[in-house]
Amino acid sequence: MTERLFIINGPNLTMLGRREPALYGRVTLAEIRKRCQALAPELGFDLFFGQSDAESQLLDWVHRAYDESAAVIINPAGLSTRSVALYDALRMIERPVIEVHLTNVFAREPVYRDLLTAVAARAFLAGFGADVYELGMRGLAGFRDP
Repeated sequence: MTERLFIINGPNLTMLGRREPALYGRVTLAEIRKRCQALAPELGFDLFFGQSDAESQLLDWVHRAYDESAAVIINPAGLSTRSVALYDALRMIERPVIEVHLTNVFAREPVYRDLLTAVAARAFLAGFGADVYELGMRGLAGFRDP
């Protein structure tokens, strides 16, 4: 039996591989998507993978995840520190939510350290670069009831 999984990506993540590669690495979001799509069947996930720079689109996907009783891996990017609406939506999710960030946000500038959305997550991964997505997927698989 497969479990529905939404991987949701926030603002500016389409710039991965080009934007500050010394900080974020050279892996593109398209490559991350391919890696997640390859891993999903092995872990028993039916995967939705999306990215938007629009907060309203992210909210729509979180609402859809709720309607589909899906688990969520989210990289809210810059919205992680300020979006009360996204925080509220993530709190509705009954399946596990994992927040991921490519960089160690706690070793970054102060503006990145006060993570509002992370409070709604069951788990948090940061600082492993593009691997945070696959690590999150493996972690979700480990949360399943035996």
